[in-house]
Amino acid sequence: MSEEKSLNFLEEIIEADVASGKYQQIITRFPPEPNGYLHMGHATSICLNFGLTKKYGGYTNLRFDDTNPITEDAEYVESIKADIRWLGFEWKHELYASDYFETLYEFAVQLIKKGLAYVDDSTSEEIAVQKGTPTQPGINSPYRNRSIEKNIQLFAAMRNGQFNDGEKVLRAKIDMAHPNMLLRDPLMYRIKHSHHHRTGDKWCIYPMYDFAHGQSDSIEHITHSICTLEFVPHRELYDWFIAQLGIYPSHQYEFARRNLSYTVMSKRKLLQLVNEKLVAGWDDPRMPTISAMRRRGYLPESIRDFCDGIGIAKRENLVDIGLLEFYVRERLNKMALRRMVVFDPLKITITNFPDTIEWVETENNPEDCNAGMRSMPFSKEIYIERADFMEHPPKKYFRLAPGQMVRLKSAYIIQCNEVIKDANGNVSELKCTYIPESKSGNDTSGIHVKGTLHWVSVAHAIPIEVRLYDRLFTVENVDAAEGDFKDYFNPTSLEVLHHVYAEPALQHATFEERYQFMRKGYFCLDKDSQTQQLMFNRTVGLKDTWAKEMKKA
Repeated sequence: MSEEKSLNFLEEIIEADVASGKYQQIITRFPPEPNGYLHMGHATSICLNFGLTKKYGGYTNLRFDDTNPITEDAEYVESIKADIRWLGFEWKHELYASDYFETLYEFAVQLIKKGLAYVDDSTSEEIAVQKGTPTQPGINSPYRNRSIEKNIQLFAAMRNGQFNDGEKVLRAKIDMAHPNMLLRDPLMYRIKHSHHHRTGDKWCIYPMYDFAHGQSDSIEHITHSICTLEFVPHRELYDWFIAQLGIYPSHQYEFARRNLSYTVMSKRKLLQLVNEKLVAGWDDPRMPTISAMRRRGYLPESIRDFCDGIGIAKRENLVDIGLLEFYVRERLNKMALRRMVVFDPLKITITNFPDTIEWVETENNPEDCNAGMRSMPFSKEIYIERADFMEHPPKKYFRLAPGQMVRLKSAYIIQCNEVIKDANGNVSELKCTYIPESKSGNDTSGIHVKGTLHWVSVAHAIPIEVRLYDRLFTVENVDAAEGDFKDYFNPTSLEVLHHVYAEPALQHATFEERYQFMRKGYFCLDKDSQTQQLMFNRTVGLKDTWAKEMKKA
């Protein structure tokens, strides 16, 4: 029997809240900024927020934190929704911080009327100096003691577009000597004369994250507002705003980020890779974005398995990307259709095979008894992998060599009799004979061989393009490496093979199916594929070859 999985600290908190009757139902939210594509860090948060409300009864809202019109785009909104649905989750309400702009403005006016907010004319540089340091208290702004009436008048003028960007801000009046520097009169509103993707030009003042976040949670009656650890210092301000406004007391909880090895999880850095053309876009299969992993052939179940497997904690750590690949392989092995594909072809002529076509039966997936069989054409001329032949092999070499026998998967045993070379001395063709009595499934030859090779019939092979993806960076912990992170970009992270030959069954490949190219890895059809040119992405290798290479190094 498997051991029952222990509760994480958030589940313990929620179970205590449920047991005490504190909440009628558990309500969480996933609050992305629509300024980039979601990555694996977001996947952890999505699985956590939606998973908790599924487990304990309740629902999760999708709320876009669209408070910065300069960086936001409707394209990102649609991609975020597609990613969440692909992961297997559905939100209760689709909401936007911009839905609450009027309410947030009224909240700000309330704080002004209570003498807890003021309009400040100081520049951003002056405000930074006023804040002081962690060891020295700040100093009051010269505008801190403006009258309530003047502040209401100026704040309304800010809204009406009477000032330029940066000319004025609205600040909370808390304590310029507070030990938590975030409470030293933090900014609540700034002026930005920018077109908003939803509200157009209606607003020219926009709330800061710290003001919009907690109040939006409160408006939606979020019971457990789950953030990452960098928001721990913000919790005191989150609670202060809610307490001063006397609104529904949502509560913030924090968990640690899970960073992946050999990649970066910063949207700013990922955007640099895109803008500087180091990758082909946000969904380049080397990227750690959810859309990239979908294109690469990852399954949503594998990502959910991974997020569940690593769990959550209160201390940040670096997770080996090999663990994610393990979960991907586990799922793919059970459902991927097996196909024979030759990456680096070496021609074989079977001299004693008749000039006819024989159809051989081979299994679609030995792990799935319901996957059935398929027929493959076998003929006098076939391709094998060049690496499966060695003219002068070492001892215990079980693949093809002069005078040596191997089995062709689902077909016959063959023996190499002659090696043909081109003018440069390179092996260009092998002449072999086959054992007619050795057909797979009906072998009466009595010959036992240790090597089995994949192959394709020359006359029936279809040309395809294969894209082999590797680690995006050459160092394990990119964020801890010295210098510019792009210095560690892996120049061999993409290898494109243009002259690959596949068995004819792949002519009917679909975007939904996953394939195991036998002895090569797991692959999927790329979105760039056309009828004339099929392109396949390697999702993951059959084994973790990277770990072996690093050990050698």
